[in-house]
Amino acid sequence: MSGAGLMHAGVLVLSVLAMEALAGLVHRYVMHGFGWAWHRSHHAADRHGLELNDAYALVFAAAALALFVMASGRAAWIYWVAVGVTVYGVLYGLLHEILVHRRVAVPMRVRGGYVGRLIAAHHLHHTVRERDGGVSFGFLYAPPLRTLRARLRAGTRAGR
Repeated sequence: MSGAGLMHAGVLVLSVLAMEALAGLVHRYVMHGFGWAWHRSHHAADRHGLELNDAYALVFAAAALALFVMASGRAAWIYWVAVGVTVYGVLYGLLHEILVHRRVAVPMRVRGGYVGRLIAAHHLHHTVRERDGGVSFGFLYAPPLRTLRARLRAGTRAGR
């Protein structure tokens, strides 16, 4: 691989990692903050079909598209940032929407390992149906399940 190819691959990987950090912050402080009106539908017990929360996917897709437009005719690294943001969106769709929430029927059960921990952590996130008191706001990284359970217990004792 050429030096430019390595740089582009590095930008792509760093973009995916940066998106995980950004998505975790957006989930915690926007979706569980002033954007709760949209996100509440995702925490409802009777979720079926499209949710108001799905509008966030459109916002993030528009941001990725804007990066692709910005990249046209400019520095190649912007293009690779846009690819990284898009890869993150695809991973999110596969892991969160398909494996965790089963919004698309797939004959697959995951137990244990990295993906199993992500699924379990997100289910712990959904044990809290309100805006406050949740745990595990990332989508590609989850803290150890023991840590998340302890945070939930501590929140329950604090009256949340």
